[in-house]
Amino acid sequence: MSKKARVLVAMSGGIDSSVSAVMLHEQGYEVVGITMKTWSYAGSGGKKKETGCCSLDAINDARHVAVELGVPHIVVDIREAFGEHVIDHFKSEYLAGRTPNPCVLCNTHIKWDALLQRANQLGCDYLATGHYAKVREERGRYMISKGLDPKKDQSYALWGISQESLSRTLLPLGGFTKSFIRAFAAERGFTDLVNKSESYEICFIPDNDYRGFLKRQVPGLEETVKGGEFILEDGRVVGHHEGYPFYTIGQRKGLNITLGYAVYVIAIQKETNRVVLGTFDQLRRDGMYVHQLNLSKYPDLKGRKLDTLTKVRYNDQGMPAVIEQVGDQMHVFFGAGVHAITPGQAAVFYEAEDVIGGGWIVSAFQKR
Repeated sequence: MSKKARVLVAMSGGIDSSVSAVMLHEQGYEVVGITMKTWSYAGSGGKKKETGCCSLDAINDARHVAVELGVPHIVVDIREAFGEHVIDHFKSEYLAGRTPNPCVLCNTHIKWDALLQRANQLGCDYLATGHYAKVREERGRYMISKGLDPKKDQSYALWGISQESLSRTLLPLGGFTKSFIRAFAAERGFTDLVNKSESYEICFIPDNDYRGFLKRQVPGLEETVKGGEFILEDGRVVGHHEGYPFYTIGQRKGLNITLGYAVYVIAIQKETNRVVLGTFDQLRRDGMYVHQLNLSKYPDLKGRKLDTLTKVRYNDQGMPAVIEQVGDQMHVFFGAGVHAITPGQAAVFYEAEDVIGGGWIVSAFQKR
């Protein structure tokens, strides 16, 4: 079989990235596997055993697949770049009273920018990952489209990838369901991958305790912010909390406060270390402002209003919205309103199956 091109495949040791490597190898690509060491959880003071894409087990699992395929496998230590682009941002966003999305930053600055540099060094034409999404080209513009499997679609997390990077991206799993991928791996004898458990936590917080992570990473934080006030929208103090960085918009559990009705975090006031509580209806907002845009399908939307389906979080189904670019910011108007719009999270705009683009939520607003 003639080789199509040389492709660098990001291999985490899990079933999705492993099957991506197998598929491309079978299609005739010259595959080079690469696994990233992005974080040492033990170094952060965490007590849970390190798991996921950065663990020694994961690296060994990726290497095993590469050996079975007879392709090169490289491990790269990019903890410094990961710390700068992902960890530092994660901490600073919570300290600013916002809720970050580290996976989007990792995709943009680590899984694409950093790995494409390695691809260039290794003479690779393309970079491939195991994401459930598609890349397509139309009128000279490259864009991400939704994956076939709606339960696994990861297009939301890929909005930040540049045009140049998209032009060199292969996403082999975009046209398949998860069940097909499991069957594909089983047919080829990779039963360990089929039975391997999958982690859905943030990779550098395997115990899923971001508050503990912040306390370990920011010396003195707990003492500095403790004793803040829970207030209602009218300013009435109804209790005290552990500190504003430990709460997020829409949170209901873990508030440890009883008012006789269900309450949620509806706003965070960093300057006064206050957390505003309210009912679910008080979480509703009519729109939001979004900045640091990356528009893939259309290079410029200034002077245009566009009907979209807009997502405000990863597991969001999306809501109809009209978007209007004003300068370097996108103004987003939801006809039916949206609950728990969270500054610091990503907003992603869709036109049918295509990702128009996205950006970071600055703030939400109400028209009335």
